[in-house]
Amino acid sequence: MIRVGLVGLGVIGAFYRAAIAARPDLHLAAVCDRRPELLHEPLACYIDHRRMFAEAGLDAVVVTVPNDAHAAVCRDALAAGLAVCVEKPLATTLSDAVDLDRLARAAGRPLFTAFHRRYNDNLLALRAEPDSPVRHVTVRYLERIEDHVGVDAWYLDPVRCGGGCVADNGPNAFDLVRLFLGDVTVTDVDITRAGGVDRQAEIALRADSGATARVELDWSFPGEVKDMRVESADGSVRCADLLAGHPGFKQSLHHEYRGVVAEFAALARSGPRVPGDGLAALQLVEACYREENRA
Repeated sequence: MIRVGLVGLGVIGAFYRAAIAARPDLHLAAVCDRRPELLHEPLACYIDHRRMFAEAGLDAVVVTVPNDAHAAVCRDALAAGLAVCVEKPLATTLSDAVDLDRLARAAGRPLFTAFHRRYNDNLLALRAEPDSPVRHVTVRYLERIEDHVGVDAWYLDPVRCGGGCVADNGPNAFDLVRLFLGDVTVTDVDITRAGGVDRQAEIALRADSGATARVELDWSFPGEVKDMRVESADGSVRCADLLAGHPGFKQSLHHEYRGVVAEFAALARSGPRVPGDGLAALQLVEACYREENRA
């Protein structure tokens, strides 16, 4: 039995709790949040994550705090010898992400960044289809962010979020591109801001193979669209609507986070492997902002 702690009881924390509860090999042993009013649990509760790491007898931790706190909590978790699952982005700066990756490898502990969309059933069906080499990928991630943040108002603070839609939704979209094209580089970016927060972005990317990708992000969209279009070299086109079959608000997240937790549990059991996907996604985020500043 893997004893898991959860740091952060915001919107996404609820999906982790349900996914952990569904697994007989995991036990949610303790929770932590800096807001005491949220700590009304029939299990060990803490307002200080360092104290939880020291006292709760944990094997692993899930980190769902605001983006700007990811690096500090993950650093403390690795120092405590815990396997770590952290919400994307791995950190808000590339230097912090590189440091965390180095610390995890030195400590011999898993550091796993959660990209929940890669476990989406419609995406998995798309990836299972036979195809010829991919020529172009389009990923759309469109929503009105105010409809999704709940009590987590930090999303709209560019310092705490790391920027806006590029920093927060970008990693999920970039991860989907990388699943089909491998490593890619940013070739062009157009970002629109309001109040210091990037609200829309159009990003062009290219793989070493010559294949290209386009990522469209929007935090002011009236509704919600999360989808992917894959054009192959033979002219065929395949699409996946990531929300299809999941009509309820955030309904798709239930099965996606079961996938996240399943992979993290396997990683926690297997040893010190440190997937580099979180670092790679943050490199693309930083490349977007760097390209924008050059324009």
